[in-house]
This record gives sequence, C-alpha cells and structure tokens, in this order.
Amino acid sequence: MLNRIIAVAAGCAAALLSSGAGPASAASPPAVASAAAITAYVLNEASGSVTPINTATNTAGSPIPVGALPVAIAITPDGSTAYVANFGSNSVTPISTATNTPGRAIGVGTGPRALAVTPDGKTVYVANANSSTVTPIHTATNTAGPAIRVGNEPFAIAITPGGGTAYVADRGSNSVTPIRTATNRAGRAIRVGSEPEALAVTPSGATVYVANSAQFAGSPTVTPISTATNTAGSPIRVGEQPLVLAITPDSRTVYVLSGPSQDVTPIRTATNRALRPIPVGGDPSAIAITPDGRTAYVTGLGSDTVTPVSTSTNTMGTPVRVGLQPAAVAITPDGATAYVVNSALMETTGTVTPVRTSTNTALNPISAGGQPSVIAITPQ
Repeated sequence: MLNRIIAVAAGCAAALLSSGAGPASAASPPAVASAAAITAYVLNEASGSVTPINTATNTAGSPIPVGALPVAIAITPDGSTAYVANFGSNSVTPISTATNTPGRAIGVGTGPRALAVTPDGKTVYVANANSSTVTPIHTATNTAGPAIRVGNEPFAIAITPGGGTAYVADRGSNSVTPIRTATNRAGRAIRVGSEPEALAVTPSGATVYVANSAQFAGSPTVTPISTATNTAGSPIRVGEQPLVLAITPDSRTVYVLSGPSQDVTPIRTATNRALRPIPVGGDPSAIAITPDGRTAYVTGLGSDTVTPVSTSTNTMGTPVRVGLQPAAVAITPDGATAYVVNSALMETTGTVTPVRTSTNTALNPISAGGQPSVIAITPQ
C-alpha cells in the first residue's frame, strides 16, 4: 500500500490534512452540517476508484473511476468538488459532489502524492513527489498553472488558515518550502530534521509542525516553524519514525503518531515540549480528532482496532474492533461518527466501519473497493 509506505497524512490528513483543505480559523468553529448533506469519499488504490458513502444511511454509491493509484484527496471548502491525486497517472481528477461524476483529468507533475485547497476554494496545490514541483490548479477552470520548483521529494502540503502561504515538506531535501499563494513563488527553504514526511498548521495559524521521520538517518523529531518569520524552532524529540500529525481545534496540543514506537506523543504548543507518550500499540497508522477536541481516534493497522484517546487526560479508552488493517480515519463535522477505512491488503475489497463516538460502538461495515487507504468527508 503506497500510502503506508510513504506515510500518509491523510491524509489525511488526515485526518486533518489527508482532506487537504487546511485548518479552519480558530475564531470560526467547525461548521455543523446535517447528516443528509454529508458524503464520505474513500480512495481505492488498487481499483483506481473512489467510493462515495452517504453518511445519513451508511450506504455506498457506485464507484467513481479516477486515475491509477489514487493516494490523496482534498475537498473544496464549499463541498462542491473533491480533487483526487493519481500517483500512477500523474494527474488530478475533479469529482462533482452533487453528481459524483468525475471531470476530465488534469495533468500535473510526476508522482502527485499530496494536495491542499486554499480556504477561499480558488486554488488546489499539488505536491509532485517525483518531479520536485508543486502544481497550482485553478478551480474555476480546472486548469493547471506553471509548476513551482520546491525541494526534492515533496511529500506533504498544508495551507495557513488565512490562505497566504502553502508549506511543502521536502522529504529528500530535509526542508520545508513556503509558497506565497498570491504570487505562486517559492520562498527560501527552511531547514528541518531528517526526511520530513508530514506537516500541519495550527488552527490559529501561528505555527507549522513538521514530522521528521528519520527512516534511514538522523533522529525522529518534530520541528515547529513560526509562520510569522518562517524560522524553525528547536527540534522536539518524539517516538520512532513519526509519520502523522493531528492538532486539537484550540491549537493547544499536537499529537504525533509513531508507528514503530507503537505510541502517540502529545506536544504542548505553548512550550513546544513533548509529554509522556501514550502507548496505543497495534501498529498505529492514522489519527483524527473530533471537532470538539475531546477525543482522538487512532487506528491500529496490526490490531484491527481504533482506539479512542481522551485529550483532557491523554489516556486511552477501550479499543473498538473494526475491519482488517485499518489505515485511515475521518470524523463527520458534527462529531457523531468516525469512519474507519479497513485496507484489507490481502483481500479483493476493503471496507469502511462507522463508529458512533457517543458510545464507541462499531456499526455494520460498508463495502469499498480494492485496497482503500484514504478518506475525506464533505464539510457540508
């Protein structure tokens, strides 16, 4: 599974960044939409398709064909269009959420593996891992603009709540490149730790946190970057191979998921100090936080579970059994349901398990396509 090998966020990103739209402003709490208006979109890597799920009925619609090896998805803030990055086709497919029909594929760089939408919904930025570029796409016309040169192997991208800057994690250059969205020009690269593979911006917009995976060299750390000055702070030591970040809506805590360490490390943003790791176990693969900020849900790829973690006490609750090899999780805007993507790597098709957050009980699984790996939910 490509997303597992090269570290999703999703990415997605999740959870928070896997959806790609960037954090909401701290002054504007997440919108609460009726269940009837909400659709969850699940990327099926092996099938080259997207499965839409009606969250009001928990039923799957017809698969939507996209390009080869879809690995990332971002939905516009108005919920009208979902954009899918096709790693194997060097393209991005727009999907109309009103009709669940794909538009014409948009050619981008080589190996697109992450994308994010500006808060005004006017531009999608696509990180092309194998061509060291970022492609801006104008959503009004679904046309690609000139490629923007960044560092080697851009793996993740996030946009500030105000929309002024897109930050790109350059895994092969051990750096983060800021891009001014007004001019689509890259600024000076910011040095971070070894092999940065994920990043997230606090909802307040003050800080970018970068997960330095150090899979082959160096130390596993998280680097905070001040968005006011684009300068990196002191690295924060965390567990082995940090790959996923999630930030509470109040911007107070960053949760860092470390797969090989089998734990999640909370970081207090006021001091940039790591607290005691939370031993979740089960080969953790993804994390998402409820809109009220009270609970983080962590998927266990090796335990076939999702574990709720109380953010007030940083203690884990009873793991909830879901499907085979859960690889991603996303939560509805009203916080009522967490949808867990079960990748089922050795099976023909995977599933999605809805979990009621009020009781932490799993509902009946929903069929998806081959090797589902990423999920995003419309905001309204």
